[in-house]
Formats: sequence, structure tokens, C-alpha cells
Amino acid sequence: MNPEIAISEVSASPQSANIRKANDADVPALAELRYALRASAGIVTEPQSEFLARCRAWMKEHLREGSLWHCWVAESDGQLIGNLWLQLVEKIPNPRSEPEHHAYLTNFYVQESERGQGVGSRLLKTTLDWCKASHVHAAILWPTDNSRSLYQRYGFAVRSDLMELIIADAET
Repeated sequence: MNPEIAISEVSASPQSANIRKANDADVPALAELRYALRASAGIVTEPQSEFLARCRAWMKEHLREGSLWHCWVAESDGQLIGNLWLQLVEKIPNPRSEPEHHAYLTNFYVQESERGQGVGSRLLKTTLDWCKASHVHAAILWPTDNSRSLYQRYGFAVRSDLMELIIADAET
């Protein structure tokens, strides 16, 4: 994808969107999607060009073979319209018969113009199918108010046994 082309210009239907694992060629578009997601959530404090360069370098490194990071993309007409990232979190060895990885789902984004058409559902289903095939014990995430119903349709539940401590607040 040409980084100069606005991502929001792409249109797809759930049937025409292809879901696949990301690769190195996707990095420029993935960085643009990341910027779109985070810039929509608050005040941007880093110049876009600097962020994109930093993000592309990080993504290129973390998409390499053997990384604990994985990414699935939705594309239509050769353009990325969404993505979902997963980090395998290794558990300490366990003497019980229990898988020894968790999956942390993050950076789940579908372009606004493509939402409500099943693209996000297909990305999530593909990722969860991979988790099952990879013997992941549990998938965890932090939903937004808007995404909560999607996750609930796939069996995610609010847990009362998870605790969180915010170490550093994000600047708004």
C-alpha cells in the first residue's frame, strides 16, 4: 500500500475482505492503521512522521519469524482495512495438564467506514481459531465500550479475579 493514500478511501464488504496473517510488506499500512486507532483516542503528542517511522521499525522487528507477536489483517482490493494483534504470553511451566500460553489481544482496529459489515468478526474468529490450534489457555484484552458486545458474542466474559494497577497514566 502506498502510505500516501488515505486508508479511509477503501471500501469492502465482509465477503470481499480477505483475512490473512500480516507480513513485512504490510508494515507501512499497519503503522498507518495504528496511528488512526490511537490518534482517534486522544491528543497526539508525537509528530505523525516520527511516530510512523518508529512504529514501522517496531512492527518489522515484531513480525519476524519466531516472535511472540502475531498480526492478522483484513484487506480489500489490495488495501488493508483492519488488523488485530496478538502477543503470546508465556506461562511458567505447570505440572498440570494445562496450556502454557495466554494470548493478549490488542490493537484491534477496523476502519470506521467498514465497521458493522462483519470484517471485525472475521478477524476475531480467525485469531481465536489460531489460539485454539496453538493450544492457548486463555485470551485476554481490554475492551472499549463499543467493542464489548462483539467480544461477548464470542464468549468473552468480565472476570472478577483480574486485578490491574496503572503504573503510568497516559497523557490525554
